[in-house]
Amino acid sequence: MTGAAAYVHWRCLPFEGLSLAELYAVLQLRSAVFVVEQTCVFQDMDGLDPACHHLLGHDASGQLLAYARLVPQGLAFAEASVGRVVTAPAGRGRALGHALMSQACIALINVWGPQPIRIGAQAHLQDFYGHHGFATDSAEYMEDGIAHVEMLRPAQTQGATP
Repeated sequence: MTGAAAYVHWRCLPFEGLSLAELYAVLQLRSAVFVVEQTCVFQDMDGLDPACHHLLGHDASGQLLAYARLVPQGLAFAEASVGRVVTAPAGRGRALGHALMSQACIALINVWGPQPIRIGAQAHLQDFYGHHGFATDSAEYMEDGIAHVEMLRPAQTQGATP
């Protein structure tokens, strides 16, 4: 592999499989990007994390560069979902976001089997998620002061890579 995927070690763990240090790094990254960088005051720790799987991408030194939360069907949406998709500033500019989404879709299939995946995407990222098989499936709506849309990736496209 080339680019970001070549230097990132991916691990997908249930909540109880996260070490305290890993959990702290995840919450620190989510807060740094979603709350501070995006200047969005919201309740990141929404109570869903214990029921989810967590995809972590570390570099060779162990620094957390990428993260996504895999949400089982029926918890956030009727379908399974990928959320809290985030790359650390240190990992940007190397297509790490695309590697993260590819890995997230694969990990979700490995955990719960092939199925549709619904996401609540920031509206300006529709093209990004479109590269991963997601199609806009709702009108634009506001969530925490940021325009969002729901996007759906049908089950038959599971396993497809960008």
